[in-house]
Amino acid sequence: MLINCVVYEDGSKLADIPVSRIGEYLSLPRCFVWVALHDASQEELLELQQAFDLHPLAVEDAQNGHQRPKVEEYGDSLFVVLHLLDADADAPRTAMEVGELDVFVGRNYVVSVRNRSSHGFVEVRERCQREPELLKNGPGFVLYALMDAVVDRYFPAIDAFDVELEGIEERIFTQGGARENIQGLYGLKQRLTVLKHAVAPLLEGANKLHGGRVPQICVGTQEYFRDVLDHLNRINGSIDAMRDTIGIAIQANLSMVTIADGEVTKRLAAWAAIFAVCTAFVGIWGMNFEQMPELKWRYGYAMALGLIVSICGYLYYRFRRAGWV
Repeated sequence: MLINCVVYEDGSKLADIPVSRIGEYLSLPRCFVWVALHDASQEELLELQQAFDLHPLAVEDAQNGHQRPKVEEYGDSLFVVLHLLDADADAPRTAMEVGELDVFVGRNYVVSVRNRSSHGFVEVRERCQREPELLKNGPGFVLYALMDAVVDRYFPAIDAFDVELEGIEERIFTQGGARENIQGLYGLKQRLTVLKHAVAPLLEGANKLHGGRVPQICVGTQEYFRDVLDHLNRINGSIDAMRDTIGIAIQANLSMVTIADGEVTKRLAAWAAIFAVCTAFVGIWGMNFEQMPELKWRYGYAMALGLIVSICGYLYYRFRRAGWV
């Protein structure tokens, strides 16, 4: 478990402190404490619950670690759940690990708990410290910076999905790849669904921080949360468009399979018709009737073979012109 406690005063970093000294700074008027944890244990969460007076229901959700994205108010504090999506570097097209970021926000504190994700938020802390004027807005701006960083990580996934979908579309009209195309489309659809589950519920939560009765913690930063909401709307629209395209691609792929099967059926039917002529004539001359004039004729055998070959050749010619063989 990794824990980092930093105190900020008037938009500037004041000190790095141990957890045991958090109470000394919570009473200061212009200070707030930012605590970041990675894979926190139940005991550590309970310790922070006592230090910051966190709501027990929010702490229980963080302990479970498998919540849908949401923004909940508990009195004058907020509890925010975000999904972290980490693609498998060895198999980016088949695996996507879903982590979770739980954020507790109060008047003078921010507690972020990261679970099942190797990608930290050092760049978010550096960004906040580079913008002291904005950091003066307190925990509300830190919450925005964390949400913005998480949402921005969704864009590379969307770009990768789009490139993959374009590649599959180009292969749809290539013979012999139907099964692989279907597997790729369904795999892509599953990963899009994972991203959809991360984005869609967060739209409602982000809207609470921008319009209507904005929580007191977020007053002064509404326009920043509107930017997050705009990004979420863009991503959600892209997901819906790609899912529609995948549905169309699956139907097109199945149509190509049907067409290919029809071509094979036509070829088999054409050759079956040609051989049926041979079978019919041979069956007639193979009957054991005594009164068959051509059986005693000197050229009967050659005539029979010639007639069979001629009719089969004519049928082959007609089928060839029709594109059946």
